[in-house]
Amino acid sequence: MKSEITISELAKILNVSVHQIRYFEEKRVLLPTYIDNNQYRMYSIDQVYQLAHILLLRKLGVPVQSIKECMTSYSAVQYRQLLNRSLLEINTELLRLQELQQFIKKILYEQNNFTSHPNHYQIKWRDTTYLARWIEMDSQMKLNTKLLAERAKYVSNLFEADIYFIEDGSSTITLYTETQVPSNCSLPSGNYLSTQRLVHEDDELEQVIEQFYAYAVAQSHVIQGPLILIERSYLSLFSQSQLHYELQALIEPTTNSERVNQT
Repeated sequence: MKSEITISELAKILNVSVHQIRYFEEKRVLLPTYIDNNQYRMYSIDQVYQLAHILLLRKLGVPVQSIKECMTSYSAVQYRQLLNRSLLEINTELLRLQELQQFIKKILYEQNNFTSHPNHYQIKWRDTTYLARWIEMDSQMKLNTKLLAERAKYVSNLFEADIYFIEDGSSTITLYTETQVPSNCSLPSGNYLSTQRLVHEDDELEQVIEQFYAYAVAQSHVIQGPLILIERSYLSLFSQSQLHYELQALIEPTTNSERVNQT
């Protein structure tokens, strides 16, 4: 009884296609033990292990043309180096995917939060937020492409970030991005009056700001700090030709100092 197997049986053992095994044979990295009288390619246990090693090397990103060299001349040290390099690449890719996962979750959360409270005013608790200064410009000046080009290098993944416009009543508007480490600029923890709006033109934003202050007065909210405009450009995925802004301002605590999520 023959102990060798056919190419189709070999393919089943390693869960690959016959075409793939023929490709490895064409590249001279896996050859049958012999070809029988019926022209069937026959493979022994040695070829099973060889194919398993070939498939592992392919998973590690080794080009087919380099596999033969690996299998015939690589030392244990070289294989360890190959595995460690592959592990480093995998960890880098995992980190990239985790960051992408968190960003997608953020988009879905912010978009759901907006659709749940369109144009409504809320009182929202904000923990201390640290900000990194990005752009400083005259209050009469509009953000333009040239300015973006000059300052883009200071913010990675610019249009994935929340951009903070801080208006403190002076002649200057400063733009910030969030940072995880303590910095010279921070937003204190507390209750913030908040509303979210879609804006097409700058004039519309000015009207929204006026309405924001008028609402605060009507509700007897005492604003304690500068107006904060948060631009989330990634939410324009859901609303072409409109930018998403959230307006916030720290308000004076009331007699009830508990955190408030919504009015």
